[in-house]
Amino acid sequence: MNTDRSDQFKFSIVIPARYASSRFPGKPLALIDGVPMVVRVQQRCLTCGAQSVIVATDDERIRDVCLQHGATVVMTRSDHINGTDRLAEVAVNMQWDDSEIVVNVQGDEPLIPVAIVRQVGENLSAIPEASIATLATPIDSAQEFSDPTAVKVVFDHRGLALYFSRSPIPFDRDGSANQTLGYRHIGLYAYRAGFLRRYSDMQPCTIESVEMLEQLRALYNGERIHVAVAKETPGMGVDTPEQLALVERLIQSGEAS
Repeated sequence: MNTDRSDQFKFSIVIPARYASSRFPGKPLALIDGVPMVVRVQQRCLTCGAQSVIVATDDERIRDVCLQHGATVVMTRSDHINGTDRLAEVAVNMQWDDSEIVVNVQGDEPLIPVAIVRQVGENLSAIPEASIATLATPIDSAQEFSDPTAVKVVFDHRGLALYFSRSPIPFDRDGSANQTLGYRHIGLYAYRAGFLRRYSDMQPCTIESVEMLEQLRALYNGERIHVAVAKETPGMGVDTPEQLALVERLIQSGEAS
Protein backbone atom coordinates (compact mmCIF):
# COMPACT_ATOMS: atom_id res chain seq x y z
CA MET A 1 0.00 0.00 0.00
CA ASN A 2 1.29 3.47 -0.87
CA THR A 3 1.71 5.54 2.29
CA ASP A 4 3.40 8.53 0.70
CA ARG A 5 2.16 11.55 2.66
CA SER A 6 1.92 13.74 -0.46
CA ASP A 7 -0.53 11.27 -2.00
CA GLN A 8 -2.78 11.59 1.08
CA PHE A 9 -2.51 15.37 1.21
CA LYS A 10 -5.70 17.24 0.30
CA PHE A 11 -6.21 20.94 -0.22
CA SER A 12 -8.24 23.59 -2.01
CA ILE A 13 -7.07 26.68 -3.88
CA VAL A 14 -8.73 30.10 -3.76
CA ILE A 15 -7.76 32.84 -6.23
CA PRO A 16 -8.87 36.31 -5.03
CA ALA A 17 -9.52 38.65 -7.96
CA ARG A 18 -10.51 42.31 -7.79
CA TYR A 19 -11.28 44.51 -10.78
CA ALA A 20 -10.27 47.78 -9.12
CA SER A 21 -6.56 48.61 -9.08
CA SER A 22 -4.94 52.01 -8.80
CA ARG A 23 -2.02 51.00 -11.06
CA PHE A 24 -3.80 48.62 -13.41
CA PRO A 25 -7.63 48.73 -13.45
CA GLY A 26 -9.22 45.55 -14.76
CA LYS A 27 -5.96 43.64 -14.36
CA PRO A 28 -7.54 40.16 -13.83
CA LEU A 29 -9.22 40.37 -17.25
CA ALA A 30 -6.15 41.63 -19.12
CA LEU A 31 -5.39 39.25 -21.98
CA ILE A 32 -2.20 37.22 -22.11
CA ASP A 33 -1.89 35.70 -25.57
CA GLY A 34 -5.68 35.84 -25.89
CA VAL A 35 -6.55 34.39 -22.46
CA PRO A 36 -7.66 36.53 -19.48
CA MET A 37 -4.94 36.54 -16.81
CA VAL A 38 -7.15 35.24 -13.99
CA VAL A 39 -8.24 32.38 -16.22
CA ARG A 40 -4.60 31.52 -16.94
CA VAL A 41 -3.95 31.41 -13.20
CA GLN A 42 -7.03 29.25 -12.64
CA GLN A 43 -6.04 26.84 -15.41
CA ARG A 44 -2.52 26.56 -13.98
CA CYS A 45 -3.95 25.81 -10.54
CA LEU A 46 -6.06 22.98 -11.99
CA THR A 47 -2.79 21.10 -12.58
CA CYS A 48 -1.78 21.30 -8.90
CA GLY A 49 -3.89 18.36 -7.73
CA ALA A 50 -6.24 20.42 -5.56
CA GLN A 51 -9.70 19.12 -4.63
CA SER A 52 -11.19 22.40 -5.81
CA VAL A 53 -10.01 25.64 -7.44
CA ILE A 54 -12.20 28.67 -6.77
CA VAL A 55 -12.01 32.23 -8.06
CA ALA A 56 -13.23 34.64 -5.37
CA THR A 57 -14.36 38.02 -6.69
CA ASP A 58 -16.70 40.90 -5.97
CA ASP A 59 -17.03 41.89 -9.61
CA GLU A 60 -19.64 40.52 -12.02
CA ARG A 61 -17.38 41.11 -15.03
CA ILE A 62 -14.72 38.82 -13.58
CA ARG A 63 -17.38 36.30 -12.57
CA ASP A 64 -18.89 36.19 -16.05
CA VAL A 65 -15.56 35.74 -17.84
CA CYS A 66 -14.46 33.00 -15.45
CA LEU A 67 -17.76 31.15 -15.83
CA GLN A 68 -17.43 31.35 -19.61
CA HIS A 69 -14.12 29.48 -19.24
CA GLY A 70 -15.61 26.84 -16.95
CA ALA A 71 -14.15 28.11 -13.68
CA THR A 72 -15.82 27.80 -10.28
CA VAL A 73 -16.58 31.25 -8.87
CA VAL A 74 -17.68 32.46 -5.43
CA MET A 75 -18.97 36.02 -5.18
CA THR A 76 -17.75 37.90 -2.11
CA ARG A 77 -18.40 41.26 -0.50
CA SER A 78 -16.77 44.36 -1.94
CA ASP A 79 -15.66 45.86 1.41
CA HIS A 80 -12.82 43.46 2.24
CA ILE A 81 -9.60 45.33 2.98
CA ASN A 82 -7.32 42.43 2.04
CA GLY A 83 -7.29 39.05 0.33
CA THR A 84 -7.23 37.10 3.60
CA ASP A 85 -10.62 38.52 4.60
CA ARG A 86 -11.94 37.51 1.17
CA LEU A 87 -10.65 33.96 1.72
CA ALA A 88 -12.32 33.88 5.13
CA GLU A 89 -15.69 34.65 3.52
CA VAL A 90 -15.15 31.84 1.01
CA ALA A 91 -14.27 29.40 3.83
CA VAL A 92 -17.55 30.25 5.56
CA ASN A 93 -19.57 30.03 2.33
CA MET A 94 -18.05 26.66 1.46
CA GLN A 95 -18.64 25.38 5.02
CA TRP A 96 -15.14 23.95 5.11
CA ASP A 97 -14.03 22.05 8.18
CA ASP A 98 -11.54 23.90 10.41
CA SER A 99 -8.79 21.50 9.32
CA GLU A 100 -9.28 22.16 5.58
CA ILE A 101 -6.11 23.48 3.97
CA VAL A 102 -6.65 26.46 1.67
CA VAL A 103 -3.88 27.79 -0.58
CA ASN A 104 -4.18 31.41 -1.61
CA VAL A 105 -2.86 31.99 -5.15
CA GLN A 106 -2.97 35.58 -6.37
CA GLY A 107 -4.83 36.24 -9.60
CA ASP A 108 -1.86 38.16 -11.03
CA GLU A 109 0.61 35.23 -10.86
CA PRO A 110 0.21 33.54 -14.27
CA LEU A 111 3.71 32.01 -14.06
CA ILE A 112 3.54 30.65 -10.52
CA PRO A 113 5.29 27.25 -10.33
CA VAL A 114 2.96 24.35 -9.61
CA ALA A 115 5.64 22.81 -7.36
CA ILE A 116 5.57 25.63 -4.81
CA VAL A 117 1.77 25.77 -4.71
CA ARG A 118 1.82 22.13 -3.64
CA GLN A 119 4.85 22.66 -1.39
CA VAL A 120 3.22 25.32 0.77
CA GLY A 121 0.10 23.19 1.26
CA GLU A 122 2.09 20.04 2.03
CA ASN A 123 4.19 21.92 4.57
CA LEU A 124 1.11 23.10 6.44
CA SER A 125 -0.31 19.60 6.39
CA ALA A 126 2.91 18.29 7.98
CA ILE A 127 3.12 20.91 10.78
CA PRO A 128 -0.01 20.55 12.96
CA GLU A 129 0.86 23.44 15.30
CA ALA A 130 0.98 25.92 12.42
CA SER A 131 -2.09 27.81 11.21
CA ILE A 132 -0.33 29.21 8.15
CA ALA A 133 2.51 28.13 5.87
CA THR A 134 4.48 30.31 3.49
CA LEU A 135 7.77 30.34 1.57
CA ALA A 136 10.95 32.34 1.23
CA THR A 137 14.05 32.58 -0.97
CA PRO A 138 17.65 33.34 0.10
CA ILE A 139 18.93 36.90 -0.29
CA ASP A 140 22.53 37.27 -1.42
CA SER A 141 22.41 40.90 -2.53
CA ALA A 142 23.01 43.75 -0.09
CA GLN A 143 20.81 45.97 -2.26
CA GLU A 144 17.87 43.58 -2.01
CA PHE A 145 18.49 43.07 1.70
CA SER A 146 18.09 46.81 2.34
CA ASP A 147 15.18 47.30 -0.09
CA PRO A 148 11.97 47.99 1.91
CA THR A 149 9.82 46.52 -0.88
CA ALA A 150 11.54 43.17 -0.25
CA VAL A 151 9.90 41.70 2.84
CA LYS A 152 12.36 39.79 5.01
CA VAL A 153 11.57 36.92 7.39
CA VAL A 154 13.45 35.19 10.19
CA PHE A 155 12.42 31.80 11.55
CA ASP A 156 13.47 29.25 14.17
CA HIS A 157 15.09 25.82 13.78
CA ARG A 158 11.68 24.25 13.10
CA GLY A 159 10.88 26.77 10.37
CA LEU A 160 8.38 28.72 12.48
CA ALA A 161 8.40 32.44 11.77
CA LEU A 162 9.79 34.80 14.40
CA TYR A 163 9.16 38.06 12.52
CA PHE A 164 8.56 39.62 9.11
CA SER A 165 9.89 43.09 8.29
CA ARG A 166 10.67 45.53 5.53
CA SER A 167 13.88 46.32 7.41
CA PRO A 168 17.03 44.18 7.06
CA ILE A 169 16.63 41.29 9.52
CA PRO A 170 18.65 39.84 11.07
CA PHE A 171 20.77 42.99 11.31
CA ASP A 172 24.49 42.25 10.93
CA ARG A 173 25.71 44.50 13.73
CA ASP A 174 29.44 43.90 13.24
CA GLY A 175 29.34 43.50 9.46
CA SER A 176 31.06 40.13 9.79
CA ALA A 177 28.51 37.84 8.17
CA ASN A 178 29.97 35.99 5.19
CA GLN A 179 26.94 33.94 4.23
CA THR A 180 23.40 34.45 2.93
CA LEU A 181 22.19 37.81 4.21
CA GLY A 182 18.70 36.64 5.00
CA TYR A 183 15.48 35.40 3.44
CA ARG A 184 12.98 37.22 1.30
CA HIS A 185 9.36 36.33 1.93
CA ILE A 186 7.24 35.08 -0.97
CA GLY A 187 3.59 36.11 -0.73
CA LEU A 188 2.19 32.61 -1.20
CA TYR A 189 0.18 31.23 1.73
CA ALA A 190 -1.60 28.11 2.86
CA TYR A 191 -4.14 28.49 5.67
CA ARG A 192 -6.23 26.21 7.82
CA ALA A 193 -9.88 27.18 7.37
CA GLY A 194 -10.25 27.49 11.14
CA PHE A 195 -7.61 30.21 11.18
CA LEU A 196 -9.38 32.10 8.42
CA ARG A 197 -12.51 32.22 10.57
CA ARG A 198 -10.50 33.47 13.57
CA TYR A 199 -8.71 36.05 11.44
CA SER A 200 -12.01 37.74 10.61
CA ASP A 201 -12.38 38.61 14.31
CA MET A 202 -8.79 39.82 14.84
CA GLN A 203 -8.26 43.55 15.04
CA PRO A 204 -5.32 45.17 13.22
CA CYS A 205 -2.30 45.62 15.49
CA THR A 206 0.35 48.34 15.66
CA ILE A 207 3.21 46.36 14.10
CA GLU A 208 0.96 45.36 11.20
CA SER A 209 -0.01 48.99 10.60
CA VAL A 210 3.58 50.27 10.84
CA GLU A 211 5.13 47.61 8.59
CA MET A 212 2.03 47.32 6.36
CA LEU A 213 2.28 43.51 6.57
CA GLU A 214 -0.97 41.72 7.38
CA GLN A 215 0.78 38.45 8.39
CA LEU A 216 2.03 40.26 11.51
CA ARG A 217 -1.56 40.31 12.79
CA ALA A 218 -1.43 36.53 12.94
CA LEU A 219 1.92 36.48 14.80
CA TYR A 220 0.70 39.16 17.21
CA ASN A 221 -2.28 37.00 18.10
CA GLY A 222 -0.16 33.92 18.78
CA GLU A 223 -0.70 32.05 15.50
CA ARG A 224 2.22 30.02 14.17
CA ILE A 225 3.47 30.52 10.62
CA HIS A 226 5.69 27.88 9.02
CA VAL A 227 8.34 29.11 6.56
CA ALA A 228 10.37 27.00 4.12
CA VAL A 229 12.74 27.76 1.29
CA ALA A 230 10.85 27.53 -2.00
CA LYS A 231 11.65 24.55 -4.23
CA GLU A 232 11.48 26.80 -7.30
CA THR A 233 11.91 30.50 -7.88
CA PRO A 234 8.50 32.15 -8.37
CA GLY A 235 7.69 33.44 -11.84
CA MET A 236 7.08 37.11 -12.52
CA GLY A 237 3.87 38.58 -11.15
CA VAL A 238 1.93 41.27 -13.00
CA ASP A 239 1.47 44.70 -11.41
CA THR A 240 1.73 46.93 -14.48
CA PRO A 241 0.87 46.82 -18.21
CA GLU A 242 4.63 46.67 -18.91
CA GLN A 243 4.99 43.50 -16.83
CA LEU A 244 1.94 42.05 -18.58
CA ALA A 245 3.62 42.60 -21.95
CA LEU A 246 6.81 40.93 -20.72
CA VAL A 247 4.94 37.88 -19.40
CA GLU A 248 3.11 37.61 -22.72
CA ARG A 249 6.41 37.68 -24.61
CA LEU A 250 7.84 34.97 -22.34
CA ILE A 251 4.82 32.74 -22.95
CA GLN A 252 4.74 33.36 -26.71
CA SER A 253 8.46 32.61 -27.02
CA GLY A 254 8.16 29.39 -25.04
CA GLU A 255 10.46 30.65 -22.26
CA ALA A 256 7.53 30.29 -19.85
CA SER A 257 4.49 28.05 -20.05
